[in-house]
Amino acid sequence: MNSKMLLYIGKRIVLAIFTIWVVITVTFFVMHAVPGGPFVGEKATTPAVQAAMEAKYGLDKPLMVQYGTYLKDIVTKFDFGPSLKQRGRMVIDIISDGMRTSMKLGLLAAISSAIVGIVLGAIAALRRNKLIDRIVMVLTTAFVSMPSFIMGSLLLVLFAIKLQLLPANGSTSAGLVLPIVTLALYPMAYITRLTRSSMLDVLGQDYIRTARAKGVSGPRIIFGHALKNSLIPVLTYFGPMLAYIVTGSLVVEQIFAVPGIGRAFVSSITNRDYPMIMGTTIILAALIVIMNLVTDILYKVVDPRITLE
Repeated sequence: MNSKMLLYIGKRIVLAIFTIWVVITVTFFVMHAVPGGPFVGEKATTPAVQAAMEAKYGLDKPLMVQYGTYLKDIVTKFDFGPSLKQRGRMVIDIISDGMRTSMKLGLLAAISSAIVGIVLGAIAALRRNKLIDRIVMVLTTAFVSMPSFIMGSLLLVLFAIKLQLLPANGSTSAGLVLPIVTLALYPMAYITRLTRSSMLDVLGQDYIRTARAKGVSGPRIIFGHALKNSLIPVLTYFGPMLAYIVTGSLVVEQIFAVPGIGRAFVSSITNRDYPMIMGTTIILAALIVIMNLVTDILYKVVDPRITLE
């Protein structure tokens, strides 16, 4: 690994750390600027009790002191504090429990969408302007255009209510099928179109024509040259896609009652659980930043000509 590579990676890591710090700072001050407080909705809460609760959780201290303590706890102990509504539980523990399910959904949806998308994209490119190409393009256009909450609702009505083939509750293994399909359809359609356009571009390159002129077999040209070189844009998209699938599962988890980070996040907003809201926002934003960082580094490894301006 040369010095330019190390310098590129170092710049990207510093930029990622700075981005996460900005997210933490903005999230903290925005949440504290929201009118009201986490204990306003409590029943039978007197001013004295409310003051005692604020003192217990350190909310009576100056704002900059709270910010310094919060930032220090995150950096040194990865601690987002206790939940204000789920008494006795730490925010990081609640997030960890929800992320186990959400990450399972995200990984399965990402892997399945990548496999199906690459296969369909390659088939569409090799059968350009044929019937199967037109069918694939129509379907992918429909899946790209349709929001996940509409697609999830349609799948729920069709397969869980009308046909009764799959359970509507996502708390069981069988119940995760519909959420996974819902999350996978959009990235699958995007990867299909990305693979098709990239492969068509590669198939028109001079080295492909040279290989054909030399008598190289069709499968070797397709799998050894065309498909391999056309997957670089897919690799660039896959990392952020995984992060966006996990963060985009908030609505889907609500539709299918999946006990993931999405339900916990929505519940924290409803209950005004500020530490939980801030912790979830920071974790999800950091996940996107880290996956983009990993993708940029892998892209630099694949194509050393990439530079950071």
